[in-house]
Amino acid sequence: MKSEMPQGTLDIVVLQVVAAGAIHGYALAQKIRLISRDVLQIQQGSLYPALHRLENRGFLMAEWKGSETGRDAKFYRLTARGRAHLKKETTRWARLSEALALIRRSAEGGVP
Repeated sequence: MKSEMPQGTLDIVVLQVVAAGAIHGYALAQKIRLISRDVLQIQQGSLYPALHRLENRGFLMAEWKGSETGRDAKFYRLTARGRAHLKKETTRWARLSEALALIRRSAEGGVP
């Protein structure tokens, strides 16, 4: 079952996966799909604008290199600024996730 990604989460997902090491766009989309067990399927029309936006904001750096297919591909890696942004956003998402879990437990009759 395909699931739509909530608004504003694509950037954090991309940064989190790129944090593991340099990766090109196609491999990034495949890795997100694999890690999420096919729940998140990022289309090129969303992924590449996000990569360019993150690069323009200084969160990613890119360089052209040969890929596993032998063709040149643009590999993205996290910058120090991107790592700091990822840390801040990860903390924010963790707080939001905790709050949602508390609300769910409370709605189910549990003690928050």
